[in-house]
This record gives sequence, C-alpha cells and structure tokens, in this order.
Amino acid sequence: MARTPTGTITSVATVLATAKTITGISNAAEAVVSSTAHGYSNGDIVLVFSAWGRINFRAFNVKSVTTDTFVLDGCDTSNTEFYTPGGGAGTVRKVTTWVDLDKTMNHSSSGGEPKTVTVKFTESDVETSINDGFSAVQRTFEMDADMIGTPGYNALKTLSATQADTVIRRRAKTGAFSLIPGRVAFNEEEVEGEGQIVRVKGTINGQNISTRYAAA
Repeated sequence: MARTPTGTITSVATVLATAKTITGISNAAEAVVSSTAHGYSNGDIVLVFSAWGRINFRAFNVKSVTTDTFVLDGCDTSNTEFYTPGGGAGTVRKVTTWVDLDKTMNHSSSGGEPKTVTVKFTESDVETSINDGFSAVQRTFEMDADMIGTPGYNALKTLSATQADTVIRRRAKTGAFSLIPGRVAFNEEEVEGEGQIVRVKGTINGQNISTRYAAA
C-alpha cells in the first residue's frame, strides 16, 4: 500500500556505545557477524565499520542473536567478488540513545543518483557510458525556531558542533523505517516569511546509503 510522509518521525542517534571488535563476517544472503560476547539484542541498531567497503559505515538492524554472533538484517554479502572471503573484519557500535526531532517540516533529499563516465574510443563513432557509482546523499529539513532548548534542537546543535558520527532513522506510521549514517550541519539563523512560522534549517550529509526495512 502506498503511504505519505504524514506521521513520519525522524530521530538522530546521540550516543554510540564503545566499539566491539568484529573478528569476521560471513558471505551469506544475510551476513553473520562474529563478535565475542557482544551483548547485543534482537532489534538493536548498529553502525558497522568493516574492511569491506560496501558495508563500511553502514547502519543495520540486528537479528538472530547468539552469544558471540548476530545477523545484519538485510545485508547480503554472498557475492565474493564484492566481499572477499575472510576480509570483513572491523568494529561495530550500537546506538544506545535516540532523540526524536519534533516540529520539523519541508524534508527533502538529494543525491543517490547514478554517476556515469562517458567514453569515446578512437576507433569508434559512438560514445559509451560507464557506471561510476552514485552521488552522495544529502537531506535537508526545517524546524520550528521556537523549539530552541528542546532535546531535538539541542541534539542537532551538539552533533553539528562536534561533527560526531550519527545515524538518522525515519519511522513511518506503518512501522517501516530507514537508517542512514551521517553527520549533521545545523543552521540556527532564523528564516522568516510572511504568513509562515519562523524556522531554522538542518542538513544531514549521508556517509553511505540508506538501509530500508518494511513494516513488520
């Protein structure tokens, strides 16, 4: 069923737990992470730092937890051309504190589009296009300026000032949600317009791609 943005709650991670060592990640349709006595639970959100570049600095939901392993929900590492067997070690950090951003509006996203390189070889009359990855993701939004001093406003100020790693979560009223790691830039300069409330602006600079989860 189609949905609209109405009712969507945006949250930012303000605290990431101390990093746990990843000793290995399996090549599987859903990657199994080995991390001794990690202490995680099903439903935790983690930020992964891995020698596998495609999942480095990506956020995932945790499931199928055992004492020393857990599964990265929806993380397909089965292609050994992309994920060299035995090469996924690194660290992982759990999100321990989320802060909701209240009274936000005018959310928009840019980036994530395919990048191409155009090539023309001397012996050919026709140019060809080569895929060259994707452009960086950036999200922008506005917030009621009178939210100053609230937890969400203060979280944005702190994350912007420190440039700390964070995870942004969007939760639709259907239960579907998405995660993207990023860094915050928060502009407290007031924006005024006739017939509009006074606003301030925030920007999320994505550090990788989104991970999306359907409603349970």
